[in-house]
Amino acid sequence: MIELLRIEWLKLKQYRTFWVLMGLFMIVLPLWNYGFSAGLLKFGGGKKGVNFLTSAYTFPEVWGHLGFWASYFIMFLSFLMIIINTNEFTFRTNRQNVIDGWSRLQFFHGKVMLVVAMSALATIYLFVLGLLFGWANSGSLNGAMTDIYKVGYFFILSLNYLGFGLFLAIWIRKSGLAIGLFLMYSLFLEHLCYGIINRFTVKPYGNLLPLQSSDELLPLPWATMAKSLLPVESTLSMSTYVLGTMIWCLVYYLAGRTMLQKRDW
Repeated sequence: MIELLRIEWLKLKQYRTFWVLMGLFMIVLPLWNYGFSAGLLKFGGGKKGVNFLTSAYTFPEVWGHLGFWASYFIMFLSFLMIIINTNEFTFRTNRQNVIDGWSRLQFFHGKVMLVVAMSALATIYLFVLGLLFGWANSGSLNGAMTDIYKVGYFFILSLNYLGFGLFLAIWIRKSGLAIGLFLMYSLFLEHLCYGIINRFTVKPYGNLLPLQSSDELLPLPWATMAKSLLPVESTLSMSTYVLGTMIWCLVYYLAGRTMLQKRDW
C-alpha cells in the first residue's frame, strides 16, 4: 500500500493544480479564522466594538470553531480529488498503469490510500492551527487536550468528503460534471432531502444522509448549544453520526471498486 501511495505522490508532486488547491486550503483556512479571532465581527462596530468571538479561539472552544470552518474549506481538497482522478480517465493514464503491471484493484487502492493520506495531512494541519490559535488567545496550553476528539471528527469528515469526491470521479469521469454535481448535491439537494425527511420523522434521520452525517459531527458551536435544549429523544448521538459516516465511506469504497472492475477502461 505504501508503494502505491509513493507512486501517486510521484504523479502529483509536479502537478500545479495540486499545489494551488492545497495552498488555498492551507492559506485561506487560517486567514479566515484569524479574521474572526482578531475581531472581524464586533458588537457595536468601530474600535470600541466588542469582539464576541474572543473566547471562541481559546482552549478548548478552538477545536469546535476551527473544525466547523475547516469542514467548509475541505471542499478545496474534494475538488482536488475529483480533478486528480478524472484526469486519469481523460488522459488514459489509468490504462498505462495497467499496461505497466498494475491490476485494476491496485489502481483503485492507490486512490483510496491518497484519500486517507490527504485526510490525515489535513487533520494534522488542523491540529497545529488549533494549538497556535488556542495558545495565542489563551496565553498557555492549559486545556489544549480538552475536546481534542473533535480533531478526530474532522478526520472522519475529511474521509467522507474526499471519498465522496473519489466516488463521483470514478462514476462520472469528467471533472466539470463531477464538480458541478458535487456542488449541487452538497449545497442544495442534500439540504432539501434531509429537511423533508426530518419533517416527517420523529428523530432527524435525514441527518444521516452522506455528507450531512459527518457535518453533524462538527456543527457551529452556537448551534450545539441550541440543540442541547432539545429533548434527548428527538436527537441522534454522535456515535450514530460516526457510524453513519463510516458506513457511507464503505459504500463509496464498494461502489467505486465495483465500477472500476466492471466498466470499460
